[in-house]
Amino acid sequence: MEAVFNNIKGDRLIWAIAALLAIFSFLPVYSAASNLAYVGGSGNTFSFFVKHFMHLFLGFSIMFGIHRIPYRYFRGLSMVMMPIILILLIVTMLQGTTIDGANASRWIQIPIVGMSFQTSTLASVVLMVYVARYLSKIKDKKVAFKETILPLWTPVFFVLILILPANLSTAAIMFVMIIILAFIGGYPSRYLLAILVSGIAALALFILIAKAFPEAMPNRIDTWMSRIESFSNGEDTEADYQIEKAKIAIASGGVKGVGPGKSVQKNFLPQSSSDFIFAIIVEEYGLIGGMFLLILYSWLLFRIVIVSQKSDTIFGKLLVLGVGLPIVFQALINMAVAVELFPVTGQTLPLISSGGTSIWMTCMAIGIILSVSAKREADKNQVNEEDNPLEILSETL
Repeated sequence: MEAVFNNIKGDRLIWAIAALLAIFSFLPVYSAASNLAYVGGSGNTFSFFVKHFMHLFLGFSIMFGIHRIPYRYFRGLSMVMMPIILILLIVTMLQGTTIDGANASRWIQIPIVGMSFQTSTLASVVLMVYVARYLSKIKDKKVAFKETILPLWTPVFFVLILILPANLSTAAIMFVMIIILAFIGGYPSRYLLAILVSGIAALALFILIAKAFPEAMPNRIDTWMSRIESFSNGEDTEADYQIEKAKIAIASGGVKGVGPGKSVQKNFLPQSSSDFIFAIIVEEYGLIGGMFLLILYSWLLFRIVIVSQKSDTIFGKLLVLGVGLPIVFQALINMAVAVELFPVTGQTLPLISSGGTSIWMTCMAIGIILSVSAKREADKNQVNEEDNPLEILSETL
């Protein structure tokens, strides 16, 4: 264990925040999963605890491994991974499995280990690294819009269009994050406006086509529309039922909460251990618990910005923001859904919600951030060693 801690590099506060979020997640996940255990008939709640522990253990192993890789290598890896991601997304879309009558083709089955993997979350990390790589190349250069269509926007378009049919919220978040990153990276605003308009037009066209051929994507368009209508009009739908139970849970929590494991709404709230775990946290730990999480994510955002500003390369700066901002953005969306400030999206709470793929890809993104901060730390130590009078004296002798 001591050897592991000695090999941990990068921003220590980011390590601490990730560890605090992971540790905090065990009790609410264990509590919320009790409903799943008894509904499933097994009644074994400890198995969900062990499963969540294994997901986090593998996630932090990924984080540790990634943070040891010099971040400059991610530039080339993103180029190699883009074709692989496109193939995985196509396979995932064609797989077209159905769960309880709803299209669930956002997961790909891995027969060897008997598990499913959500390819869109991996695609989001790879795509952000790819975009950061390209923006760093054209930074402070005068570029024409036509020159960027093929190398930048064509891969973005294909990735998003492959994710869109099964996961509108993830595609939308990725699109917004790419626009923000491109703006930060100095991409011309007039071109970004054209891309934004084109993206909205493409979404409208996609919805019209899906409406014309509903058998191609059963239930998905109707699900999106019902969620949006429920949010805007307050109609009684499944999404409205989820929000109602989430608000009851939050109201029941008060300031101090009802206590760990004593949630009532976990027995009625669908996806209580993943999409709506924030409501369970507030019910059991009150406003104090909710504010604790909000402070941790805000602190993480602050450290992400600090690491980005301290990076000595344009690619490092954009890379940290590209993979870091979506983590905090996703957390805020998850919290906003629970309090009905945003339509139901199905986005999990990073490092808190149950679910392997979300945890692993969040840890991968944090590992990339730590890799950038570790490079800065290594350079600083090298400078200190070179400036050390004792070292200079020993070399002279």
